[in-house]
Amino acid sequence: MNVAVEHISTDQPPDDSKARDLDYGWQTGNQVELLENGEAYFPRVFDAMRKAQREILLETFILFEDKVGHELQGILIEAAQRGVKVVASLDGFGCGELSAPFLKALADAGVMVQLFDPAAKTLGIRTNWFRRLHRKIVVVDGTVGFIGGINFSADHLGDFGPEAKQDYAVQVTGPAVADLHHFALAQSGRQVRARRGWRRRQQRPSPWPTDKGDGLVRLIYRDNLQHRNDIEEAYIHALSKAQERAVIANAYFFPGYRLLREIRNAARRGVNVQLIMQGQPDVLLAKLAARMLYDYLLKDGVVIHEYCQRPLHGKVALVDDDWATVGSSNLDPLSLALNLEANVLIRDRGFNQCLYERLQALAKNHCQTMPENRKPRLWLWRLTVGFLVFHVMRHFPALTGWLPAHKPRLKPFESHAHDV
Repeated sequence: MNVAVEHISTDQPPDDSKARDLDYGWQTGNQVELLENGEAYFPRVFDAMRKAQREILLETFILFEDKVGHELQGILIEAAQRGVKVVASLDGFGCGELSAPFLKALADAGVMVQLFDPAAKTLGIRTNWFRRLHRKIVVVDGTVGFIGGINFSADHLGDFGPEAKQDYAVQVTGPAVADLHHFALAQSGRQVRARRGWRRRQQRPSPWPTDKGDGLVRLIYRDNLQHRNDIEEAYIHALSKAQERAVIANAYFFPGYRLLREIRNAARRGVNVQLIMQGQPDVLLAKLAARMLYDYLLKDGVVIHEYCQRPLHGKVALVDDDWATVGSSNLDPLSLALNLEANVLIRDRGFNQCLYERLQALAKNHCQTMPENRKPRLWLWRLTVGFLVFHVMRHFPALTGWLPAHKPRLKPFESHAHDV
C-alpha cells in the first residue's frame, strides 16, 4: 500500500499562538459522573456520539476491530455522513493492527482519521514503542466530554472473560468541557481560536483551587515540552495536603522518589493511605517493579491491596473527602516521562465519595492485602531480580535516549491513496 500523508508534528505545539502553552485553570459549576468499565462507558459515549449535531473529537490509544470497535466505526460513519465533523486521532502503536479497509471506510465517509507516529513492522515486530499518544478523550459538540483510561476494545467488557480489564472514566458537563474541547482541537493539529473567556496564561494555575465548593474541575496533561511533570506534581501536591485518607488505584505503579516519599510521609503522619495494585498484571515486569516498593511503603503504614479478579487498568486516586483524579496516566516511567497523557482533577465531595465506595468495595471483595511483615519465599532471588528491575525501570526514560531520535507525528489517513 502506498500512503500519501501530510506530516503534522505534535511534539511541537500548534501554530496558533494562543494554543502554544495550554494551561487550564479550575472551572466551577461542573457535573462529573464516574463510569466504571465498558458496561457504563460505552453506552454513554456512544449515545452522545449518536446525538452529535456538529462535532465529535476522539483520541484513543487502542481501537480494535472487535464488537466495540465495529460499533464505534458505524457510529462515526453515520455521524460523518449526516454532516457532523468527526476527527479521530489514533495511536500508531496501540491501533497498529487496524486494517486498511477499516480505516478506509471511516475516511471514505468523511471521518478525519489521524494516526500518531505509525510505523511499519520490522521483521514482524512493531518498534514504535515509546512516546505514545496514550490519552483517551472524547468531546461531543463541545458540550459533553469523556476522559479516563478506557480504550475502545471489547476487553473492557465483563463478557470478555478473565482478561477483561477493570477501569474507570468520567463524563463531564459544564464549563470544563470547553477546556477539553480546546485541548483536543489543539492537540489534533487543527487551527483553534481562543474561546470566550480563555487566554494564554502567563503563570501556571494553582494546583489547589482558591474557590471552595463542589463541581470544580481542572484539565491537566503531560507532554514532552512545557508540561513534562504536571500530572506527577498534582499527585504530590494533593498528598502533601492529605489529612485523613488517600486511595490510589493504578495499573502500573513505579513512580519517582518524590511521589513515593510523599505517599510514605502521608502515612507517617496518620493518613489512611491505601494502594490498589495489579495482582494479575498483563506485564510481569510491572508487577516485579511494583513489588520492589512494597517493603518501603508497608513499614510506614501504607496499606497495599492487590486486585486479583482480573487485570486492573484504572488510573484513579482520591484524597480526603473532596479531591480526586481520573485519567490516562499510570504512575510509571512510560506515563510520567514519555507518553502523552491527560487527567482531570476534581474537587467534588459527591464524586469523591462515589469513587471511594467503589474502590473500597473492590479492595474488600476482590483484593488480597499484603501483610506488613511479609517475607516471600526465595527472598534472596527476589531481592536480586527486584534490584535489577528497580534500576532498569528507574532509569528507563534516560535509556530510551539511546534509541534513534525521532519526532512522533500525526499522519492523516487519505483513503484515495490506498489500494485495498
